[in-house]
Amino acid sequence: MSDLLIRDYEPADFPAIEKLWNQTGLGGAQRGDNQQTIELSLKIGGKLLVVVHKSGVLVATSWMTFDGRRLHLHHFGVLPSFQRQGIGKLLALQSIAFAKEKNIQIKLEVHRSNEAAIHLYKSLGFSYLGDYLVYIIRKF
Repeated sequence: MSDLLIRDYEPADFPAIEKLWNQTGLGGAQRGDNQQTIELSLKIGGKLLVVVHKSGVLVATSWMTFDGRRLHLHHFGVLPSFQRQGIGKLLALQSIAFAKEKNIQIKLEVHRSNEAAIHLYKSLGFSYLGDYLVYIIRKF
């Protein structure tokens, strides 16, 4: 893993992040995921970690937003060609370390069919919250 660097988001990362999110189905403009939203979330206590390969390719993200009570881990993903190499676990551990440093709960949502992610999250201490359904209004 010495060919990887996990670091904080920089504004110049946004085009590569947008590409990764589109390739992995994590987000995009249709979901309100833009540079201004990222930077606002960082100003109010969030964090966006990126993983950059030595080749310069941005290969993974972990975006944590803060609601005043807990961190929400989302847009956590790895480019398909870099999956199953331990990058997700390294990134998750860094994300959890941020929550521990802040002494704040960390919560996430994962699609029920994403068994690999569910296994990873459980192995790191996340537990199932219950039979909650999630609803959203994306546009007004």
